[in-house]
Amino acid sequence: MARYTGPVCKLCRREGLKLFLKGQKCLTEKCTFNERKNPPGPVHGRRGKMTGYALQLREKQKVKRVYGVIETQFRNYYEKALHMKGITGENLLTLLERRLDNTIYRMGIASSRAQARNFISHGHVYINERRVDVASFQVKIGDQIMLSNKLKVSGLVENNITVARGVGLVADWFELAEDGRSAKIVKYPIRENVDIPIKEQVIIEHYSK
Repeated sequence: MARYTGPVCKLCRREGLKLFLKGQKCLTEKCTFNERKNPPGPVHGRRGKMTGYALQLREKQKVKRVYGVIETQFRNYYEKALHMKGITGENLLTLLERRLDNTIYRMGIASSRAQARNFISHGHVYINERRVDVASFQVKIGDQIMLSNKLKVSGLVENNITVARGVGLVADWFELAEDGRSAKIVKYPIRENVDIPIKEQVIIEHYSK
């Protein structure tokens, strides 16, 4: 599946917002975004005012880049959210938050969603004692998430958990084990669980045309 593999710091600069795509480096002073906040590419003087369509497009691109999904996946999430009860924009964000890679990131096991996808694709994540290697898997209430024995003892995971707890990145829509290496989903994430400023209604307007 096609996925962006270039320099992710350029994506933050393009959106004018720190998207936390490089894990723990984004939490330090070494983050490139702290030094270069201008959009990538040549500077052509003063930029004109963005049109309504451009604002909608930028908002959509920002969310796609945060969660690491391609256009086809994102549109499918929109179509599913559209037919769910409730507010479509909030439904869309809930579906994205329920992705397995995002859940592993929210648990603090991975320092970024990209690293979480790596753990999943290598078979280190289990749902209800069954191995799941699909990053887009939708977790549901009652699901028990566990790690492989190899990943449980990894120093990398230990460091990730320590940092996540230290800066308060761990979400509250699951019951996390004391060691931080397993969790049970107890409720679905809500709008307030999204820590990136997102104007979801703008995205809905973009797709509803």
